[in-house]
Amino acid sequence: MLSFPRSHTDGGRDRAIVEPNTDLEDDFRVDVERIRFSPYFSRLSAVTQVIPQAGSGTVVHNRLTHSLKVSAVARSIAVGFRDVSDDVRRTIEDLGGCDPVVVQAAAAAHDLGHPPFGHLGEQVLDRVARDKLGLPDGFEGNAQTFRILTALDSSDATPRGLNLTKAVRAAVLKYPWTRNEWRTFPPRAAEDLPRGVGSDISTGALKFSAYSIDAREMADALAAFPAIARHQQTLECSVMDVADDIAYSVHDLDDFYRAGVLQYTSVSAELNGWLASQASLAALDARDLAVRRVPGHSLEAAWRQVQAKDAWIADVDAFRNAVERVTSDLVEGLLTIPYDGGLEADRAVSAFTRRWIDRLKGSIRVEREPNIRSGHVRLSRQAWHDVVVLKFVHTRFVLDRPDLAVFQRGQSRVIEALVDGFHGWLNDPADAARAPRRLLDSVEATTEEYRRLRDEAPEYFDVAGVSMGSSDIARLGQARAVIDYIASLTDAQAISVATLISGTSDNLWDSGRGL
Repeated sequence: MLSFPRSHTDGGRDRAIVEPNTDLEDDFRVDVERIRFSPYFSRLSAVTQVIPQAGSGTVVHNRLTHSLKVSAVARSIAVGFRDVSDDVRRTIEDLGGCDPVVVQAAAAAHDLGHPPFGHLGEQVLDRVARDKLGLPDGFEGNAQTFRILTALDSSDATPRGLNLTKAVRAAVLKYPWTRNEWRTFPPRAAEDLPRGVGSDISTGALKFSAYSIDAREMADALAAFPAIARHQQTLECSVMDVADDIAYSVHDLDDFYRAGVLQYTSVSAELNGWLASQASLAALDARDLAVRRVPGHSLEAAWRQVQAKDAWIADVDAFRNAVERVTSDLVEGLLTIPYDGGLEADRAVSAFTRRWIDRLKGSIRVEREPNIRSGHVRLSRQAWHDVVVLKFVHTRFVLDRPDLAVFQRGQSRVIEALVDGFHGWLNDPADAARAPRRLLDSVEATTEEYRRLRDEAPEYFDVAGVSMGSSDIARLGQARAVIDYIASLTDAQAISVATLISGTSDNLWDSGRGL
């Protein structure tokens, strides 16, 4: 009889606050339900995934539908570990285990921290948090997810956080470090840094999973996995991360096809142009590749970037195989059938999605000692290149479109207006008391978090180069509370509240609901 590898013998089921346990409920299943019933989870239905639903119909994924699909893919991968060799089973057990329910919980939670307007909102909030509000660790969606689970949301057990098990808390730590800790390390080449850190660690990591005020909580969760190396994901987190990559690369193409964004001619010209001229493109100077209007140039530039950062797995033959496979199945297959909402087009896109999901799920590898830029669970070499090419199509023919860029510039202004408006309001002594109750409560709680951090772990302030006086603590608490508040809005709420706070709305009562 098949069974799961043994797991979580080192405290993975422990909670920060001990709760009564019954034989009727599994610890990890309780965590799944707490996440699913969270208002932060429900909110994801109104947060952009890549392109907004407005104007694109109901076929476009939002953050909630994406999270549900990541959860399904991740659980399927974890369940597949029932049928593995004895060597792989021992590796899984030695590294702390891989429970399908933990994986499911982490996948459901992984995007809770995304602010309004998807990745664009994340970038703008990070910039204004650092430049305008003086928060040294800015904003990061993954760190915000961890903060929601451990501080911002609430449960019966505690008013601050969901009191999840250590295993589930650790499983959402895709980038298990803080931003500023990297400033203490000597310079390293990009290929020697974990994926997500970036190439210039003097300014801190680009991607990270905990702010300084939540760093001790992160360390507490990771302590349940003594066999996992520093700066490495747990197995359950690796499964969630791989599932996210699979869903993102395949389901988003599904969206763009249905929305009529992906066009046969342009995608075919780029991929076939590279296949036909691979040798001559490889001989071009990097400056020549900047002329992106020439078919094949953008793909060659993408390949060179892959080679530079991921030489541990990059292989030109595997890359060419991936380009050929995507050209055959996506370009000469799916894109030859214009999407018209009919049965033929729906069957074609469903078959394409299922075919690629099954193929990528079937390529999973488990490694005891992974490369620093990989995880204990990863895609095979060929599948990894396939995902690189799928993501290239996504970036080149959707994210780089000027019409999307124009729309996003407007969204940037919304985020900036919200930050300026709420920060100014809280610093208006004549009117600060009338700010939203939820925001005022958050300022008080977050300031206390910073005060406690100063008293118990002042080294976090030293690393960030921040003063620790009472006024500094108050400033940091207020700034973090403003960012927490704005990040919790949906796309529509952000737009409505921005018009209110700038004085341009004539719809007071509807726009102001939920403040």
